[in-house]
Amino acid sequence: MDSTEITHRRVLNVAIPIMISNATYPILGAVDTGVVGQLGDAIPIGAVGIGAIILSGLYWIFGFLRMGTSGLVAQARGAGDVAETKAIFIRGMIIGITAGVVIFALQIPMFWAAFQIAPASTEVEVMAQRYMEIRIWGAPASISLYAITGWLIAMERTRAVLLLQLWINGVNVALDLWFVLELDMGVEGVAIATLIAEWTGVALGLWLCRGNFKGGEWRNWAQIFDRVKVRRMASVSGDIMMRSMLLQASFMTFLFIGAKMGNVTLAANQILLQFVSITAYALDGFAFAAEALVGAALGAKNRKALRRAAILSSQWGLAGGVLLMAVFMLSGPTIINIMTTAPDVRIEAKAYLLWMVIFPIVCLPGWMFDGIFIGATRTRDMRVAMLQSTAVYVVVLFALVPVMGNHGLWVSLIIFNIVRALTLWRYYPALEAQADA
Repeated sequence: MDSTEITHRRVLNVAIPIMISNATYPILGAVDTGVVGQLGDAIPIGAVGIGAIILSGLYWIFGFLRMGTSGLVAQARGAGDVAETKAIFIRGMIIGITAGVVIFALQIPMFWAAFQIAPASTEVEVMAQRYMEIRIWGAPASISLYAITGWLIAMERTRAVLLLQLWINGVNVALDLWFVLELDMGVEGVAIATLIAEWTGVALGLWLCRGNFKGGEWRNWAQIFDRVKVRRMASVSGDIMMRSMLLQASFMTFLFIGAKMGNVTLAANQILLQFVSITAYALDGFAFAAEALVGAALGAKNRKALRRAAILSSQWGLAGGVLLMAVFMLSGPTIINIMTTAPDVRIEAKAYLLWMVIFPIVCLPGWMFDGIFIGATRTRDMRVAMLQSTAVYVVVLFALVPVMGNHGLWVSLIIFNIVRALTLWRYYPALEAQADA
């Protein structure tokens, strides 16, 4: 497909499979919790929960592979550099496998440190340790999947991403049910199910990307380890890692402050954060479309196509945001009632529902700019913008929370996302001008 031809159909072809793929994540989490919940004990539920959170946190350190690979491949594709698209894929796989091996080798001190930061009961820690000792064998697979997914998105093969995600989650769910409910393998069964799903997912991913292994470019080590290209990938990756760590720290600060407001407010905030997750999952598809289309247009040095890609993907994101806003306005109380039966938590959550109603609209620009800047690999701008946004967020938290309580906490989070958009918007003209360079 011509990288300069940007249409509504093309945007939707990239975005819709991602949106469907994202919808499978909550289902997997529910099944994992549900099957161990059938064991009739709270300890396995807590063990799987804390174990999964620790491993997800370790793996997401290398989440830059997904975003960095997407932007770099999209630009190489737009420039018609087929050899470089293959080289970036191989670099990403090498990084993913190497990172997984390092995490596996350092698992003992890492698990110890994690339990020092987030201690649990002895029984939960022992069971979580066993869960993680099994799942850690999948570290190279789990991290490599970031590179595979990023490459497929950049190539606008999001139906393949959907197939890959359906396979991984489907295998995981099927084996969960078999190992735990039929074979009575308990927490170990959940871990083994995920391990098998991850490795078979990598096998399927490599098959989906098999075109990279045709010809000799995939083993052209001079190009794969080209000093300039490797340095650029390292720079992009470092910026994204810093930006992601600041973003995670901001959300953790939100959770820690909310936890000090009492159990009822904490529970209400956890329910309301599900609205945030739904919004992110639903609108991510349009941000991913921006990554692929903006990157390809920039690689082709077509400023007009770049601008059109940014505008069309954002227009569809806005349509999705308005739809979510209407759903939350009309069905928000019902959604809260479904999520909890506790009367006090229901009342507390509904008191802050207004912020969930406006969240999709006011936070959309920040997410769309993320996709646009990732596609353009303007990651230094993203890092600087996130530093500025985080600084404003801290100031606003200190100013509003003592006065407005939990309302101030939610307003601060919304302001944080608005500032993310404003800081990136300031750098956007330079991004467009890059297409003329």
